[in-house]
Amino acid sequence: MATFRTRPAMLPLISTLLALAATVLAHGGHDAVPEGEAISPEPIDTTLWIHILLQTLAWGILFPTGMVLGLVKSRWHVPVQILGSAIAIPGYFLGHLHKGRQFGKNAHAGFANWLMLLLIVQVVLGVYLRLHLEKGFLGRVRPLQVKAHGILGGLIPVAAWVQMLFGGIAAQGFCQGEHTGQCAAHFIMGSAFVGYGIVLTILLVNGSGFLKRTGRSQEFWDSCVIAAWGCVNTFTEHRWGGPWVRNDLQHTSMGIIWWAAGLVGVWLSRDKQGRPKRNLIPAIVIFMTGWGMSAHPQSLELSTHVHSFFGYTLMSVGVTRVVEISFVLRDKSTIEGGDEDEVNSFQYLPPFLLYASGFLFMGATEEQMALLASNNVTHVAYILILFSISFLLFLFVLMLLSLYSANTKAVPAPRKDDGERPLTNGPANGHPRIPNAADRQAADAQEFELEGLMSDDDDVEGGALTKGTNGRPR
Repeated sequence: MATFRTRPAMLPLISTLLALAATVLAHGGHDAVPEGEAISPEPIDTTLWIHILLQTLAWGILFPTGMVLGLVKSRWHVPVQILGSAIAIPGYFLGHLHKGRQFGKNAHAGFANWLMLLLIVQVVLGVYLRLHLEKGFLGRVRPLQVKAHGILGGLIPVAAWVQMLFGGIAAQGFCQGEHTGQCAAHFIMGSAFVGYGIVLTILLVNGSGFLKRTGRSQEFWDSCVIAAWGCVNTFTEHRWGGPWVRNDLQHTSMGIIWWAAGLVGVWLSRDKQGRPKRNLIPAIVIFMTGWGMSAHPQSLELSTHVHSFFGYTLMSVGVTRVVEISFVLRDKSTIEGGDEDEVNSFQYLPPFLLYASGFLFMGATEEQMALLASNNVTHVAYILILFSISFLLFLFVLMLLSLYSANTKAVPAPRKDDGERPLTNGPANGHPRIPNAADRQAADAQEFELEGLMSDDDDVEGGALTKGTNGRPR
């Protein structure tokens, strides 16, 4: 196995990362931003666009791909992560060297420093593990470091998602002042829908074994999250002690139905014998949430159309989930009579519609709607763009899952023609194969031809005392 010593090209990268540790916290502000504004009026320049493209490539594509390669212990894991780091570091500095539009204090700039520190820690841990120091104290703490490396590897895509959202918000100067609350609600809930869609995709393609090991149905976990999220919404959507304004009552009542229905879903997730059982409660909750959102009163006609379509899309998630559980799977975890990982084409609909719902909700903030309306962008064009982004993310997740599956499932040996089938006493298609006379004759002839090339040492090392076929002495 190759070790760190056989990869001297990594040394300059690690030295650069360690040198950055003392400087990543030194990002200053810009004085060109008018007082009371979040951004300056200049357009985004080429340097900043390159920063956006490089960081999207590194954090949005390469690092998630490297994470999957690490999970399957591929030899490409380290090269992909090195490439991602080599792109992310220059991209980070380009974000400080741009001209054109300038930005005031924002979450994107502050979180970038923590994200780079996370990358440095992850790379240092990865290099340390490649050294294979397994003696004494270092050997005892190695399992903890392996676990920490895995946890940080899983956190990086999530942190990168948050940072990309912060970047989009900062680029337009959104979510400031009185808009902060509704903006945060849209992006948090929208990200939750997208995350839910990703989890459903993982469970659909690769999760049947996980659900069996937990001894719980999928609806048990869904209902637990729904109930917990409902409790949060119940007590955070209204500023208690103050007047009920705008949509406070609707949001609070939606939180109440979430935790109430979530508790029912948990109760129904087991049958009388305690075995996992499917139920429709999460689908019903999602449908009711979509119905409530479709009737949300808005100040702009464009916003009304986008919110309505978001609600209809979320309602479609609930309907398709009911059809999947009741009619496609017939209350089973997988397709009856099919392979464990067999997926019906209809089953891809609920997770994809969750992706689309998430992007529609994240793209429906007050400031975004006002900007689009002022530029005469129609709701049809905007919704089509958001669905296109949803398709691309759905495709990327499916590609990562396919990469994972291709490297974790054993590939069956290719079948040969009758005259070239290998001798084996093992099972073939579930049935033992018994060598026939032609097989034995071919084996004897092959052994006779190789007899002069075989030494006594080969026999001893192979555990054979005499030369024979099928373990029988000759």
